[in-house]
Amino acid sequence: MAAIRKRGDLQWQAEVRKKGHPPQRRTFTYRDDAERWAKETEVAIERGLFFDRTKAERNTVSELIATYRKDVMPGLSGKHVSPALNALEPVFGEYALSSVTSEMISKYRDTRLKTVAESTVKKEINLLSKIIDLAGKEWGIPVAVNPCINVKRPTEPKGRERRLVGTEEKYLLYACQDSSPELEAIVIVGIETAARLGELIDLQWKHVNLDKRTAQLLDTKNGEDRSIPLSSLAIDAFKSLKSLPRHISGRVFYRWTAADSFNKTWTRACARTGIEDLRFHDLRHEACSRLADKFHMHELMKITGHKTAAMLARYYHPRAEDLAKKLA
Repeated sequence: MAAIRKRGDLQWQAEVRKKGHPPQRRTFTYRDDAERWAKETEVAIERGLFFDRTKAERNTVSELIATYRKDVMPGLSGKHVSPALNALEPVFGEYALSSVTSEMISKYRDTRLKTVAESTVKKEINLLSKIIDLAGKEWGIPVAVNPCINVKRPTEPKGRERRLVGTEEKYLLYACQDSSPELEAIVIVGIETAARLGELIDLQWKHVNLDKRTAQLLDTKNGEDRSIPLSSLAIDAFKSLKSLPRHISGRVFYRWTAADSFNKTWTRACARTGIEDLRFHDLRHEACSRLADKFHMHELMKITGHKTAAMLARYYHPRAEDLAKKLA
């Protein structure tokens, strides 16, 4: 049953007790509001529709993010999580969990899309949704409905399918050779291994084993190390650098410290050959498509570092003429 009692000179406390349910209390400025809440709560409990919002009203999104950083993040490998939290917290942090609405999240989506890619915004909203789900399932701070459920995720643009065509590979390697042996070597290794640019720039000589024909890539994009097989062309590319002075850092491709500095060299090489709209990352698409003819899907995923077949499929672009040859 409900009880209404005065608290001090300015407040009224409503309390509802029902067998099998913890007591529910709420404080109001006006008695009429207290009585109305008590009656509505009693009816909701009787019908099995009552939802306790107390903890969701007392805990802010910042507090949930802090819990996520402390309890969940240490076991994660993805590198996008921390930047995503840094983007979410200034916008939602000060709000109680119960105050976050679908409208707020939709507005966040539309604002963020003006400055970052669709995939980034999608990851951020999905992360917020995951935190809200964890709050209810594991941290004892439930909400009636996760507000992210009703928010439409941004539609990601169709992935690139750029591959080397015609004589592009031949003339690209000529231009790279004229530029430096390091540039020629990193392009060959990229085409032969499907390694990302950042993985190759970080690669150290101590992790290249020409006898075993392998190279170990550390702390990759998905947070895991992986070993990749080296083709004869890739081994020849590494051997071509053996006679060059070693850098104190031990890195194979020490000429570049990051993707930004490499991209300037890459752009000049492409310009000399007249090749248009070709990025180094497109070589990963090229490599995946070529390697797919030599390895089974699960073997290829180990080489490329893709977690799912769906992600790998975004990099596999077989040419119709090549598939026609297989039919023949």
